[in-house]
Amino acid sequence: MKMILAIIQNADRDRLTTALLDAKIGHTRLNTTGGFLRQGNTTLVIGVEDEEVEHVLQLIDRTCQEREVLHRPGSGALHADAYVEPVKVTVGGATIFVLNADQFRKV
Repeated sequence: MKMILAIIQNADRDRLTTALLDAKIGHTRLNTTGGFLRQGNTTLVIGVEDEEVEHVLQLIDRTCQEREVLHRPGSGALHADAYVEPVKVTVGGATIFVLNADQFRKV
């Protein structure tokens, strides 16, 4: 048994959760915040049998797309009125952890 943790952009959340539900793959959705851009994202916790892992990874790959966005970095030590030039950053896709799970119980 495996536990998959998939950290995805909120923009991809509905496409992936719909695909998981259509495939009858249960999951738990957690609202999380990324450390780099400090923007909201979603972490999905998915428990599956070993032979289902590749199918879930394919669903994530098909539904979670990278995209470029303009990001205005935080001002940090700059004066609040200082203008900070926005920069293009690539967001999206997914960060995925596949972990061994010793037990899975629904109570």
